[in-house]
Amino acid sequence: MVSLPPEKSLGYQIRILHRAIDRLLTARLAEHGLKAGYWYYLRVLWLEEGLTQKKLGDLINVKENTTVAMILGMEKDGLIVRKRDAQDRRKMCIQLTKKGRDLEEKLLPVAVEINEILGNGIPARDIDKCLSVLGHMHKNLLKADGL
Repeated sequence: MVSLPPEKSLGYQIRILHRAIDRLLTARLAEHGLKAGYWYYLRVLWLEEGLTQKKLGDLINVKENTTVAMILGMEKDGLIVRKRDAQDRRKMCIQLTKKGRDLEEKLLPVAVEINEILGNGIPARDIDKCLSVLGHMHKNLLKADGL
C-alpha cells in the first residue's frame, strides 16, 4: 500500500496554505466591503483592462459561468462596466469604473501585507526559490492536464 502523509503531500500543504491565505484575504477585503471573489478579477483588471469575459476567466483559471456571476456582481456594485468590443460586436469587454480603479491604491497594500506575513522570517532567496518552484509545479500540471 502506498503512503502519503499530509505533511509530505505537496497538494495537501499547498491547499491548506491557500485556504489560510484566502481566510485572511477575505477578512481584509470585508473591511473594505468587498467580496473575496472580486479580488482575483480586480487584480487582473488593474494590470489589463478591456479583456473579454472569457479571457478574464481564463487568466484567473475559473469556469465561464463563475466569471459571469462575478462580473454581474461587480457590475452591480459599480466596480466594472461591460462594453461591446469595437472589432467584434459579439464580445463583451470588461472595463473598470473609477470606483474599481481607485480600489487598487487601497487594496494592493493588503496583498503586500499578506505577502509580508507569509514571508516573515524566511530569507528572500528562499522566497525567490519557492516562487520558482511553485511556477514550475504549475507548468507541470498544465502539461499533465493538457491545458
